[in-house]
Amino acid sequence: MTTTTTKNRIDSLFQRKPNEILTIYFTAGFPKLEDTRRILIELSDAGTDLIEIGMPFSDPVADGETIQYSNKVALDNGMSIRQLFEQLEGVRNEEGNIKQTPIVLMGYLNPVLQFGIEDFCKKCKEIGIDGLILPDLPLFEYETEYKSVFEKYGLHIIFLVTPQTSEERIKKIDELSNGFLYMVSSNSTTGNTSNKNSELSEMQSDYFNKIKSLNLKNPTQIGFGISDKKSFKQATSYSNGAIIGSAFIRHLESGKTVKEFVESVTSK
Repeated sequence: MTTTTTKNRIDSLFQRKPNEILTIYFTAGFPKLEDTRRILIELSDAGTDLIEIGMPFSDPVADGETIQYSNKVALDNGMSIRQLFEQLEGVRNEEGNIKQTPIVLMGYLNPVLQFGIEDFCKKCKEIGIDGLILPDLPLFEYETEYKSVFEKYGLHIIFLVTPQTSEERIKKIDELSNGFLYMVSSNSTTGNTSNKNSELSEMQSDYFNKIKSLNLKNPTQIGFGISDKKSFKQATSYSNGAIIGSAFIRHLESGKTVKEFVESVTSK
């Protein structure tokens, strides 16, 4: 099989809309096992620019309490990578925005290795997955062992950078990866709400400005602690987009619609 020549939907999105990209994360199989496909399509039709689907894992170390909880519920519901692929089969043939909305899978390396890297990537391509976020994938291992496989199937790999990531490493990550860089807003886990005013600290602003000054080849998105319109607007003043996860997970249990949440962030 040769390297895909089809343009990745993530690249197309950032070319079409370089600023204020709204990415929303949700956990596959949460709140109920069969909710995955419905939530995905509803997010897309409500105007979400990019959708990140979490592959539940028993030890999601980068995630805070809310997403850990959704992972546990999804696993208890019987969700697995195999089940997720079955649920997403043919989703790109559905009517509406889902034909062109980029989809990224976020998870941890161990379940992907158990599934088989090549089989996993092949299945992603068949379904129409555009990228992967694997926070515990070492950069060296990616470069030496897996990069060629991901590229073979047209999958963009998105790495996380934090306030502690050195400038040298940020440039190395930028050189090796594609799609966008995931800028972790702080050293906490996802969903941290200790900053009640949703205001960015001076330290965060300095960090975001530093990344901006590096003139990286990849667009950037800020995640962790983005929860509403105010924090989304603040984050996107420093980056091409922002990622909301825990706040949407909580919303899913509130009984309100997916569309209501998206509109609460994007309304003028």
